[in-house]
Amino acid sequence: MKMRTKMILSAILVAAMGFASCGGDSETTYADDDSQVTLSVSEVSLTPEAQSFTVDVTADREFAAYVSADWLDVTPKNSINRNEKLTVSVQQNTADEERKATLTVVAGGTRREVSVTQAAAEPLAPEIEAPEGYTLVWHDEFDGTELGADWTYEVAGPGFVNDELQSYVKGTDVAEVSNGTLKINLYKDGNDVKSARIYAKRNQGWQYGYIEASIKLPEGKGTWPAFWMMPVNFTTWPGDGEIDIMESVGYDPNVVVSTIHCNKYNNGGTAIESARTTVPTAYTEFHKYACEWSPTKMSFYVDGELLLTYANDGTGKDAWPFDAPFYVILNLAWGGAWGGQQGVDESCLPATMEVDYVRVFQQK
Repeated sequence: MKMRTKMILSAILVAAMGFASCGGDSETTYADDDSQVTLSVSEVSLTPEAQSFTVDVTADREFAAYVSADWLDVTPKNSINRNEKLTVSVQQNTADEERKATLTVVAGGTRREVSVTQAAAEPLAPEIEAPEGYTLVWHDEFDGTELGADWTYEVAGPGFVNDELQSYVKGTDVAEVSNGTLKINLYKDGNDVKSARIYAKRNQGWQYGYIEASIKLPEGKGTWPAFWMMPVNFTTWPGDGEIDIMESVGYDPNVVVSTIHCNKYNNGGTAIESARTTVPTAYTEFHKYACEWSPTKMSFYVDGELLLTYANDGTGKDAWPFDAPFYVILNLAWGGAWGGQQGVDESCLPATMEVDYVRVFQQK
């Protein structure tokens, strides 16, 4: 009788335990979020280029790391070390939209995340159209924040050439690159007037081609901006030649001039060697000044309109020293033999010659 009673009680207990385990209020329990995990960063902002970054992890137990997007990869993906450096490699973003992802580190029941944001790709620059039969060989669109390595500065005091009054100095104050243009600034500093004269590929230059710049000119009596070329292997002037694609002097408002210099033709004022035109918006808008240079002739253009053609007459170097490499020059002078011919007016200072681009094309 006692044995039977014990069996019945055991059955009842087992049944009660079974009912309790099937109750609707039961939940699965997980490990407590009590692991000690520290990451060195919580947010990362990246440029569009392919690159990598690191995250230092400190944990009190083994951990795993993973990323939420296929443009990221993390190494190592797990570790038993208490201190570990994760390296996250990032693919280039070629899309025109920003993208986001996360790096997650899990240790026990603890999760830590790093938010990763990569900027959209920079919009492609518009394709530069070359003149028919030419291809682009060098250019500067002045898209950065300072002049590139292809440019060098002249450093010289007043009277360096042409009795000019300014000092040519080096620095971002006189050759300022910002918002997609180069500004050659002419300004008074105490008793001195400072400006820039800069050379593109001075030791290399180009022989023949289509050379073009887009320029907005300064105004004011005494200003003398120029876009021109000189020979790389210069020994004597004017015997080695000079190509003045565009010059202008402030006392002759809105007039631009194209000129060549050589032994046969040098400041003679003839229509063979020089021509001028009026550009009514030269001070308020950008205009294109160009020279197309071949072994047989040089043609000068303003906004695509022919201004001057100088032909190789076949008589030799005195008339045609233009069969050698020349380099590009940009400068803004103050006063001088031509710019100061009618005096200078310091009330126009500071003045700026603004350049949108310089491009060199050569025949294919």
